Amino acid sequence: MPENLELHQFVDGIRHSETSHKLLTRFKATLNCPYLGIILATLSSLFFSLCSVIVKGLVDINPMELASFRFVGVLLPAIPIVIYNRQPVFPEGKRVILLLRCFLGTTGLMLSFYAFRHMPLADASVIIFSTPVFVAIFARVFLKEQCSLFNIVTIVLTLVGVVLITRPPLVFGDAAPSMETERFSGKTYDIWGPVAAISSTLFGANVYILLRALKGLHFSVIMTNFGAFALVYTFIVCRSIGALCWPACGHDRWLVVVLGIFSFLGQILLTLSLQMEQAGPVAIARCADIVFAFIWQILFFGETPTGFSLLGALLVVSSVILTALKKWAMSLPRESSARKRLRYLLLD
Repeated sequence: MPENLELHQFVDGIRHSETSHKLLTRFKATLNCPYLGIILATLSSLFFSLCSVIVKGLVDINPMELASFRFVGVLLPAIPIVIYNRQPVFPEGKRVILLLRCFLGTTGLMLSFYAFRHMPLADASVIIFSTPVFVAIFARVFLKEQCSLFNIVTIVLTLVGVVLITRPPLVFGDAAPSMETERFSGKTYDIWGPVAAISSTLFGANVYILLRALKGLHFSVIMTNFGAFALVYTFIVCRSIGALCWPACGHDRWLVVVLGIFSFLGQILLTLSLQMEQAGPVAIARCADIVFAFIWQILFFGETPTGFSLLGALLVVSSVILTALKKWAMSLPRESSARKRLRYLLLD
């Protein structure tokens, strides 16, 4: 999910708040639970995956309109934090990059919502979750960073995984079922679902690059701008396509409220987990999002994943975990025992 895009900015912002970090560390020690950060990250994945279920289930509400409720969950926790830290909401010198980050992030999330609606939940989640792997490509193009053999291997594994999930007829031929012809729960999933998922991944990878240029800003500033910009953006999009209307009373309206609450809880739990644990282990724990997606797909929508989907998901998740482990190993001190155990990932 796009929530992984915020991992780095949360870490950067947390470094400015050593007092709160120490308090949370003491709380973690008091509970005598060394893995509390990982547990919170897993719970965050649970709430975010349930948000995807709601988006897929509310078939009478346009995905773009649902995205606006999701952004309320981004904006609400950020406003009190930015006020408490007395941060400039729209700082000079960073405004253009900040707006571009907001535009790409908002578009990416709206595309992900479209993908959840128009293709199997787990398949969409896996493709969107592969975002961190593609960062190396855009870092090479825009930041002139070296693209190592490790990056090439993870990118190839991810691309093979995505091909197995989408199963394009050009590669598999007409004999293999593709997203254009497969039917799940009586619905035909056309090619635009996978296109939206892959596009969301590419938008998300570019957001990572922009976040590097914004790493000096407190995370609450980035999140406040993101939430505010996204609400305006989705309002304009919904109005232009005629999807601006209140959900029907009863079941739909309550689910929309739950969507906002789950988004809020997922964002807060992700923030707390990153205050207690390093970004690498948290990113790995967030892979639980994929597991939850497969479970919900079977339980709520009766969509049994194919062997191709499972194999593709395994390749993509493996690439994401390897990428997260390498990032974590690079952040550890040279004398760290964990870094020594992961030394093979640091070889280029």
